Parts: sequence; structure tokens; C-alpha cells
Amino acid sequence: MREYLLTLCVTAAVTYLLTGPVRKFAILAGAMPEIRARDVHREPTPRLGGIAMFGGLCAGLLVAAHLSNLKHVFELSNEPRALLSGAGLIWLLGVLDDKWGVDALVKLGGQMIAAGVMVLQGLTILWIPVPGVGTVSLTPMQGTLLTVALVVITINAVNFVDGLDGLASGMVCIAAAAFFLYAYRMWFGHGLEAAAPATLFAAILMGMCLGFLPHNMHPARIFMGDSGSMLIGLVLAAGAISVTGQVDPDALKLWAGSERAAVHTMVPVYIPLLLPLTVIAVPVADLLLAIVRRTWKGQSPFAADRGHLHHRLLEIGHSHSRAVLIMYFWSALIAFGAVAYSVNSASGWILLLITVLSAVGLVLLLMPRFTPRAPRWAERFVPPRYRRRAVPPAVGEQPAGGGADEAPREPVPAGLHGATAIGDRSRFTQRGTIGSNR
Repeated sequence: MREYLLTLCVTAAVTYLLTGPVRKFAILAGAMPEIRARDVHREPTPRLGGIAMFGGLCAGLLVAAHLSNLKHVFELSNEPRALLSGAGLIWLLGVLDDKWGVDALVKLGGQMIAAGVMVLQGLTILWIPVPGVGTVSLTPMQGTLLTVALVVITINAVNFVDGLDGLASGMVCIAAAAFFLYAYRMWFGHGLEAAAPATLFAAILMGMCLGFLPHNMHPARIFMGDSGSMLIGLVLAAGAISVTGQVDPDALKLWAGSERAAVHTMVPVYIPLLLPLTVIAVPVADLLLAIVRRTWKGQSPFAADRGHLHHRLLEIGHSHSRAVLIMYFWSALIAFGAVAYSVNSASGWILLLITVLSAVGLVLLLMPRFTPRAPRWAERFVPPRYRRRAVPPAVGEQPAGGGADEAPREPVPAGLHGATAIGDRSRFTQRGTIGSNR
């Protein structure tokens, strides 16, 4: 566990430290597209955050290759090299799209090529454990088609949900954390060495997202762009394919009693067709709804609009931060609920807990105007909008901003140069500056 945590921390640190220089590079390179009608941010923001995330991925793999307990993953399996090859291709395609724009069909073809490269290097599904039947072996063609389909679905699901500051990176981080617990249990709990690559991929993916989140939280200073969203989607899909399509259920007979019982024990997250859907169920649901909505209107399934789940949360009155937290809540509930159910599917308290938390989530969803307040002892550690009493500003200081829970600011007169701050604090002005030429 210590080496996995070290790999996670190194990946997060490299990603965090690279994001600042990458932001400056994106500004100089002109990777700051104009604000579109479907966007929710009000100021042009640089993209290309995927460059920093790819640097974190390379650093994590490099460190893991030199650790005593993890280097055997590189010696006994070609999956890390397959992941790096596919990630490099999808990252390069994303960089080109962030800077110059790439047609949707070209991106789809690039995603399939990246998945095919991973298949050629051994990262593919070999068999499927089917409940009540047992292990079903796949032909090379069937395994290739299923692997490519899973990679493309997962990449586009993450890409579709990347619409609010910190949303995609946070949701994928939650999914990766749940997936890490599942894979780590398979590796050290059941002694299945074939689950080691998936455990490593999940740890690195968490580090990539955690390192990028401080720069991407609202108000975001940089966006990950397609170079980042497609990259983390591919890494998540690679881990799911590795642990579900490579681990033989026959090895579980020693603990589950028989092959059929072993398959039942690992339901619902052991089947490859369901695992990516459970850990990113919210993005996949958003993806399916978007395809149905656009097709019903006679539009292309890849045509962008403002009908995503996060857009609807904003329309019913939720603030930017609250909409992101609600999406986090549902992602965590589904992902960790599926992992808990796979550990002990016969336990009734798990289903009861999931039901109670779902009810709590529905209540929060229907209360967009409710503003939570922190306890008095914790007020100094939270943003001002969550404090019970407003803290008066010191002499000569600006009042603190109200954050994303406040209404959009009014247009600022041209004479108020320097009187406003950037982002959420832009609606506050200093006393006495009205009409000044400063």
C-alpha cells in the first residue's frame, strides 16, 4: 500500500507543478477559445491542461517501475506499456483538438486507433464471466471489438460530462478511488497477481485528478480540454479492461467454492460490460440522454448543446459549486455502493444504506436555495459563504467574494478600472471608487 501511495503522491505532485507552466504556455499558444453559447464560464480560459496530466501519468509509471514491489508489474506484464502507448496517441489527438479543433468523426477514429494499439500490445478482454453460466471465452475478434467499444464509450462519457469547473476530474477521481479499492482487494485479498496492473492504473489516475483539481475548481484557472478528458477516460477504461478481462474466475474457486459461485460473488462489478458503467454511471447516463435528445431533434449525436445534467442543475437554481457537489455525491454513491455490494452481496444493510443516501441526495437535489452553514469552530477553515456570520474586512482590504452561490454580476461601468477582482469577487467594489479614474 505504501508504494501505491507514493506513486499516487508523485503523480499528483508532478501534475500540480506542471499545470501552472502549462497554463502560461496555453495562453501564449492561443489555446483560449471564445466563449460559446453552451458554456457556463464568463471569461476566456486556457485549455491544454491534459499536458500536465500526461506528465503526471509518465512520472507515475516511471516511479512505479523502480519500486521494489511494483516493478514486477512491468516485468511480468506488457499492460503498462500498452497503456502508455494508447494514452500518448489519445493525448496527442486531444492537444490538436484543444488548439485547432478536430472533427468529431476524426476524434472517434483516433479513439478507436488508440484502443486498437492497446489491444495489439496485450491489453484486451480474453473472457467474460457470465452469472449462471461461468466463463465464456472470446475469440480474438470478439475481444478486440468489445475492448474498443468499452474504451470509446468510457472516453466519450468522461468527455461529455466535462462541462463545469472540477466536475470531470472530481468524478473520475471518485471512480478511480472506488476502482482502486476493488482492484486492491482482488490483488492482496484474493492473491490474484493479474489484478496488480489495474491497481496501479487506478492509483495513478487518482494522482492525475487530484493534482489537477486545485487549478480546476471554480473559478477554474485552466481547463483540461479534450487532451485531459479523453486521457483520463482511457486510463479508467484500461484499468477496467485489465481487471475484468484478464483475471480468470477459475482462480477464485479456492475462496468461493466453485467457478459458478465465484462469478456470482463478484457480481455486479466483475462483468466487463457493467464495471465501467457502475463506476461512471452518471457520465454514461448523461451520454445516453444526450444521444437520445440530439437524435430526437434531428441533430448529430456529437452536436454540443446545453442539455447535459449539470446544465439542468444550474437551470433549476443550483449554484455552480452545488451542482458539482451533487454530481460528486451521486457518483460516489453508485461507485462505492457497487464495490460494497460486490464484497458482500448478501448483506441487507448495504442496500438499506444506499437507499437512505439516495433519499438524502434527492432532498438536496430539490433544495437549490438551501445554503449549508459550517459549525462556528470550523468557520475559519471554510469559504465565507458557508459562515454563519460575515467577517468584517480589515482596513484597506476588499470584502471577500460570495463565491458561486451568488447571482451573476451586473455589467461594470467603463470607469471602474481596477475596482473589481477576477472571478466570483468581480461584483464587489471598494467604497469611494465610483466615478474615479483609477
